[in-house]
Amino acid sequence: MKMNLRQSASAWSLLAALLVCSGISAAQAPPKAAPTIAAVKPAAKKSAGPADKSYPPELVESGRVLFQQSCSFCHGRHAGGGESGPDLTRSKLVIADVAGDKIGPVVRTGRIEKGMPRFDYSDQQIASLMAFIHTQRNLMLANKGGRKGVDVADLQTGNIEAGKQYFNGAGGCSTCHSPTGDLAGIASRHQGLELEMRMLYPRHAKSKVTVTPANGQPITGTLEYLDEFTVGLYDASGQYRSWRISDVQYKVDAPVEAHVEQFPKYTDDDIHNLMAFIQTLR
Repeated sequence: MKMNLRQSASAWSLLAALLVCSGISAAQAPPKAAPTIAAVKPAAKKSAGPADKSYPPELVESGRVLFQQSCSFCHGRHAGGGESGPDLTRSKLVIADVAGDKIGPVVRTGRIEKGMPRFDYSDQQIASLMAFIHTQRNLMLANKGGRKGVDVADLQTGNIEAGKQYFNGAGGCSTCHSPTGDLAGIASRHQGLELEMRMLYPRHAKSKVTVTPANGQPITGTLEYLDEFTVGLYDASGQYRSWRISDVQYKVDAPVEAHVEQFPKYTDDDIHNLMAFIQTLR
């Protein structure tokens, strides 16, 4: 059966506990004219380093307002990362950005495959976002030991061979997954904490369902909808079909449940080693 809200919340609580227990979670006057990407250049000292860049306070403030309106839901109010978006203060793209030349294109085109929409912002708005994000990065650099994000290197502490043995043996992973099949190239598509989250709790994994109507002919497909009254699926032809619960029998095969059942069985070493092995699947 599909997990209810209480079960889902419990699963996320268990996942959070695993991440913590495994030690993975970490640790100037305004210009007269409206600034543009090209016009806004960081004012630096003679011995300027990455943490020495500064921007007009008014520009940073307008960027903060815009960021918190449109970006904070995914990236956090201070650009330090959120539930679905990475920590921008440690982003390689932000580090390489000069006056918005990297940030601007990403904002305007989006990253649809990762859930980020495009924003049709003006040069002035892009400049303000750039100023805010860089300012937040400067603050992160100034506060040593205060980072909120998790680097990929933080998750590369396990033993690859031990992880492979766990995958094929005690973990039971190979009963559903294959390094040359569904997991082929997964470490190229996902990195770091995102990869580990998918490994521990693949919440977007599609469930299968078999519905048996009164005529006794079972129909199997991808579960699309389920509540107290209705069950719906997409069949092999891609057609959506639904029934009243009272008129059928049904059985759900939810891949995520096997991962939830594994939570209390993991040791810290199991997680580190399995992650080390998964990271080799490029």
